[in-house]
Amino acid sequence: MTTATPAVRKAVPWRRVALHVGCLAALLVMLYPLAWLLATSLKPADEVIASLRLLPSRLEWSNYSTALDGVNDVSVGRLLTNSLLIAGGAVIGNVLSCSLAAYAFARLRFRFRGPLFAFMIATIMLPHHAVLIPQYIIFNQLGMVNTYWPLILPKFLATEAFFVFLIVQFMRGLPRELEEAARIDGCGPFRSFFLVILPLTRPALITTAIFTFIWTWNDFFTQLIYLFSPEKFTLTLALRAFVDASSQSSFGPMFAMSVIALLPIVLFFLAFQRFLVEGMASSGVKG
Repeated sequence: MTTATPAVRKAVPWRRVALHVGCLAALLVMLYPLAWLLATSLKPADEVIASLRLLPSRLEWSNYSTALDGVNDVSVGRLLTNSLLIAGGAVIGNVLSCSLAAYAFARLRFRFRGPLFAFMIATIMLPHHAVLIPQYIIFNQLGMVNTYWPLILPKFLATEAFFVFLIVQFMRGLPRELEEAARIDGCGPFRSFFLVILPLTRPALITTAIFTFIWTWNDFFTQLIYLFSPEKFTLTLALRAFVDASSQSSFGPMFAMSVIALLPIVLFFLAFQRFLVEGMASSGVKG
């Protein structure tokens, strides 16, 4: 005769459940502004400010058609091209100049390397507004105001110390035997950099490219200082044209253009997010 053993009841992992609920709550809080932006871009004009409801009473697709018409007789295609031109130039400049500066600090031996590296790191703490006026005076004397040069040219001079530091940290983890082997084969510093070090630094370079693209694309203040011709405006500057303090503002089309302006950043991030995580982890820089 056999006796049935009672089933053992497993204890409910309340701690894990609470952790999941907390994570879901935090996710909803972080996603709410994006959901509000998407919903507001489809709201009628009288509901954008007056109503606190998240969902619109009816979908107002004309907000997107108005946004696609552009502002100040400048099409949204031209605005998008201007933004891509500035962001693309900044990405190329930062990746090229910061990788060269990082290679010098990480792999080459020269006098005052340590103090120069410390001085460069100290510039991270310098507020952007402290150098804005001297830079404006210089570019104004060079006749470059109201052009894209003030927004792109500094990127080719390794002025972004954070990216130099990030790439230095990555290059310091590469084995020196690779350079020694290249030197035996007759490679100098530049050939070792371009043929050996640069391909191995790809995760850090892609991380630099992603952050540069996002920060340049979202930049408003610097572009507002240097650009004042509507045909040279970017999408970020064009958003300001929908807000008029002296008459009625077009909030619906403004939020619709905000959604259009977000799409390139989202696509760029989705395409390279794997390299972003790899680059941050390999460089020892964590947010």
